[in-house]
Amino acid sequence: MNTNVIEIQKVNIDQKHQRVFENLNLNISKGEFVYLIGDTGSGKSSLLKSLYAEIKISSGKMIIADTNLKSIKRKQIAKFRRKLGIVFQDFQLLTDRSIFENLKFVLKATGWREKEKINNRISEVLESVNLNNIKEKMPYELSGGEQQRAAIARALLNNPQIILADEPTGNLDPEKSDKIIKLLKEISLNGTTVLIATHDYPIIKKHKARTIKCINKGIVEIDTSTI
Repeated sequence: MNTNVIEIQKVNIDQKHQRVFENLNLNISKGEFVYLIGDTGSGKSSLLKSLYAEIKISSGKMIIADTNLKSIKRKQIAKFRRKLGIVFQDFQLLTDRSIFENLKFVLKATGWREKEKINNRISEVLESVNLNNIKEKMPYELSGGEQQRAAIARALLNNPQIILADEPTGNLDPEKSDKIIKLLKEISLNGTTVLIATHDYPIIKKHKARTIKCINKGIVEIDTSTI
């Protein structure tokens, strides 16, 4: 039985007429927690963008959450992205509305209509990230760590198969970073695959997990003790 939710075989990725990855192979299974590292310019962001269909692969096979991204049509991308939760370094919360309204906006945009179900789902995800009492607060009233947890709650709204996190601890101090990684590890234990692009090597050393590195237009598995 194939348990892979990310399946990449012999993939080439080009951006701005430059070859970023060549003959790339990578499998990540359901519930895995994986760090993605690499030097600046090595392709981490390009790989994440290809995983959520922002960049179209040039050739090869890329199956993400049972969706073939080689043949996906533009009109299918929004529906495909409901299978993913994406977390950014700068949170990307809407600053003109409360946390509740931020999450409600996402649910309505992805097809939720019933008020009671919307309210219940927002309460569920906020409780899961230990933010029960902040739904009426504005983003600027929260600490950086709270904003990132709110962003993770947003990513969880549609029960994604995969969370893609791009430098989720990049703007946080070590204590808050620690809490964010612990939270993401808990999420993976519940069956959601988590892939984190990061430069935060102290976190990787403290919270060990499978680590892959972008290098020479490919990916290699690395021993975190060598970082």
